[in-house]
Amino acid sequence: MESIIILLLALGIDLVVGEFPPPLHPVVWMGKLTSLLGLRIAPRRGRRAQLSYGVVVVVLVLAIFVVPAFFLLFYLRELNTVAYVLVGAFLLKSTFSVKELRRAALRVKELLEGGKLSRARVEVKALVSRDTRRLDEPHLVSATIESVAENTSDSFIAPLFFFLLFGVPGAIGYRVVNTIDAMIGYHGEYEYLGKFAARLDDGLNFIPARLSGLVLVVAAFLLPMSGKKAWQVMLRDHDRTESINAGWPMSAAAGALRTRLEKVGYYGLGDANNPLAPQLIPSAVRLMGVSSLLWGGFCLVVEVMKFVFTAQV
Repeated sequence: MESIIILLLALGIDLVVGEFPPPLHPVVWMGKLTSLLGLRIAPRRGRRAQLSYGVVVVVLVLAIFVVPAFFLLFYLRELNTVAYVLVGAFLLKSTFSVKELRRAALRVKELLEGGKLSRARVEVKALVSRDTRRLDEPHLVSATIESVAENTSDSFIAPLFFFLLFGVPGAIGYRVVNTIDAMIGYHGEYEYLGKFAARLDDGLNFIPARLSGLVLVVAAFLLPMSGKKAWQVMLRDHDRTESINAGWPMSAAAGALRTRLEKVGYYGLGDANNPLAPQLIPSAVRLMGVSSLLWGGFCLVVEVMKFVFTAQV
């Protein structure tokens, strides 16, 4: 029963409060520690040295965040149920975000509609890893929608997937790996430093990304969007991205919105039936919202079934 309440509270906190203040946000501290260990004192030369050090960074940050969370919750569960539930909900909420993603995406829409292209580029930079300094309006819209779709998986479906399997520590462990990958899992000077984190993140997201694509397709059928097109485009275009996972939710969203999402020089997903205009961003946000409701409801059903089964045994 405690897991059901933890999940409900975490979802409610995100719906009402959104993100925690940075000083209280565990993911912010994950990022600070990764920056300290993975960028400031990491070896700058030698593939083997970088790769080995990258493994150490992942293991160390996982240990620093997952092990204390596990033992704290274990201790609180025996000591005080209310404290256990509240701390569990706080920690679980820190691993996902819907309200803040919605706010950021709609902020881009407002800036673009107001003709504030430079400020929109800065806002989009917080959502994607690509260089946004020269992106025009359509490609800023595309980047925003891609981020909304991909983060439906990375920032909601995947953390709760691991919560279902391994509880709150599982969700925290996933968020640690995903955060490290987001910071150092790229090509360039530190490519081998982040390679282990990137491959581990790929493995962890393999099932959630594909589940996310399916959930987005179902959400498209429930909304006045093209569920059939979402399914067709997802099956056709999911492997066009460099990432083995990102293409699933992004191509499903492209099909649902009947548009073409593009990262110039890298990939194009979907067909250009609808132009990439700012007015398309709220549709992507609605698609994310319905997908989140579907997945949150599914997770609650699973937790209730687990409780009923345990009670019967």
